[in-house]
Amino acid sequence: MSTDETPGVLVLGATPIGRVADATPRLTAELERADVVAAEDTRRLRRLVGELGVAIGGRVMSYFEGNEASRTPLLIQALARGERVLLVSDAGMPSVSDPGYRLVAAAVEQGITVTAVPGPSAVLTALAVSGLPVDRFCFEGFLPRKAGERGRRLAELSHEQRTMVFFEAPHRTAAALTAMAGAFGAERRAAVCRELTKTHEEVRRAGLATLAAWAEDGVRGEVTLVVEGCAAVAADLAVDPETLAGLVADELAVGSSRKEAILDVARRCGVPRRAVYDAVVTYKDRLGGRADG
Repeated sequence: MSTDETPGVLVLGATPIGRVADATPRLTAELERADVVAAEDTRRLRRLVGELGVAIGGRVMSYFEGNEASRTPLLIQALARGERVLLVSDAGMPSVSDPGYRLVAAAVEQGITVTAVPGPSAVLTALAVSGLPVDRFCFEGFLPRKAGERGRRLAELSHEQRTMVFFEAPHRTAAALTAMAGAFGAERRAAVCRELTKTHEEVRRAGLATLAAWAEDGVRGEVTLVVEGCAAVAADLAVDPETLAGLVADELAVGSSRKEAILDVARRCGVPRRAVYDAVVTYKDRLGGRADG
């Protein structure tokens, strides 16, 4: 246990996202050592320590979205007294789409040491198994629930070249994938990672439209979505009408209608449909006279 003369330490403890066996020895040691264990769900914490065969050494405090604002000052006071505080969420690393950021920011502001027990992460696990590029990626958390807001967020990401990782509720997965197919293109590669590390783990890899159709039958469990970024060449196409017209010609050659081809190229390249249409009119010779049909 800490003493008043010992500087307090805030420890962020990564908990298993599925299998209890994924808990690290350091996590069990911190559970036994901490003066305070702040948990997103104290019932889940009790279940976890029971399965690990660990005895919590200090007092337990709930710390979730609803009481984060009021509990943060209490935990800062404990840290200021020299206590060791372990923060754990339901699964994965605290503060990554879970409570914790507010406490970390307050601790840093007070000059309190913040460290972490690394471990399971749904973001990195999904990224690793997705089969999509992992050299550069971004985490976007949960999309907005309302369709309009969700559409605007995805439109903002239309030029994003990095692989994108999202969390999503199972009952909203189909709607999210459908919206992504509209914003990024039906064939944009993606992976739906469900129940990672658990008994019924499933990873579906396909184009966004195909995944959206699959999800219409219902999705269960914890869901992480990984989506391929916009091709680097596409980000520069807005100033190259001839290239836009060429892409439309490619779509027409495989049977798309002019309207479908223009819409798809606009989505893929992140440019207005009018810009693509104007490019088609300007370079209609490349389309075999199909600029108006």
